[in-house]
Amino acid sequence: MPALRCGADRLGEYKHLFKDARVGLVTTPTGRTSDGRSTIAALQQAADLRVLLGPEHGVRGDGAAGAFIPQYTDAATGLPVFSLYGKDSKRLTPAMLETFDVLVYDIQDVGSRYYTFLSTLAYLIEDCAGAGKRLVVLDRPDPLGGEIIEGTTLRPGMENFVGCYPLPTRYALTIGEFAQMVNAEQHFGCDLTVVPCTGWQRGQSAPAWGTPWVMPSPNIPNYETALLYVGTCLFEGTNVSEGRGTAAPFAVIGAPYIHDAEALAAAFNARGLPGICATPYYFTPTFSKHQGQLCGGVHLHVLDADAVRPLSAGLILLELIRDTCPNDFALLPPHTEGGRPFISLLAGHRELERPDWTAAELIKAQAPDEAAFAARKAAYHLY
Repeated sequence: MPALRCGADRLGEYKHLFKDARVGLVTTPTGRTSDGRSTIAALQQAADLRVLLGPEHGVRGDGAAGAFIPQYTDAATGLPVFSLYGKDSKRLTPAMLETFDVLVYDIQDVGSRYYTFLSTLAYLIEDCAGAGKRLVVLDRPDPLGGEIIEGTTLRPGMENFVGCYPLPTRYALTIGEFAQMVNAEQHFGCDLTVVPCTGWQRGQSAPAWGTPWVMPSPNIPNYETALLYVGTCLFEGTNVSEGRGTAAPFAVIGAPYIHDAEALAAAFNARGLPGICATPYYFTPTFSKHQGQLCGGVHLHVLDADAVRPLSAGLILLELIRDTCPNDFALLPPHTEGGRPFISLLAGHRELERPDWTAAELIKAQAPDEAAFAARKAAYHLY
């Protein structure tokens, strides 16, 4: 049995939170106890579980990125399932609120601000506060560890579903700590309880937990992907493939107009970045961006997870591709007329819209934000 026990392992100690209450559960396939049971099954033993709610990708993980899942009945439990990633709303609706008295949240996050499960949790805090519902967060550690911070803090006016709160890109908080931060800083007054982990220290990333890596979503297959995602998710806002449709999403980066993968890899490696290297790679995505087209690019490899700074690596690779392919590289247009380019929504600022930005200046500009956030988040540490 691993030393780490997450909140889901401790439901028996917190049964009083669910006494005489109808309970709802927000979860995904990552909601599991350390002995392999789903949180759905564990909560059915500890409480009167009435309803399941799923974020992007769904309760059972069977929804593609961005796919909308209509209400249905879960075949395994017979429980109704509502989607928190609907076409019209990503909030708790009156119909959902009528089904429970206490809402439980148990989802493994990935440690990057882009990830939409974080936005779902922030909305739940606000919505439960407004409806007078208790929210119980079953805590799980940040898989990237709880110490290293990267990136500028999301700028005012840049809030969106891939950046819901003023956090740096890599924020080093557990989901329970994040929930406490949002509730306190926004003065929501949510009846919030965090069921804490035991056996976790802030410096421990996922490989040290001694538990299996359950994919948080289809394109985060392992810990290394989650680490690289901090930087390479930015490519989602460009016409460069971020590796969806390959065996190594967010580690494989390229485009049809990159014809010399060897030169790109050499240029990246010449920067001498700690803990990471690139090898030249040619690939044909089976779906998503550039589906069916031969792309040239690089395969990124983590050599030292403690030393690597993936956001810096992502910015440097982005700069190299922009500068070596100036006539082909482009940012994707805004999703809506008059909207902001998607890369700005991901970055949380508009600097990447400037044609003359440099990775060096952006990395240097991050340092004050990182220091300020380290001090700010310490008030919410549980470990």
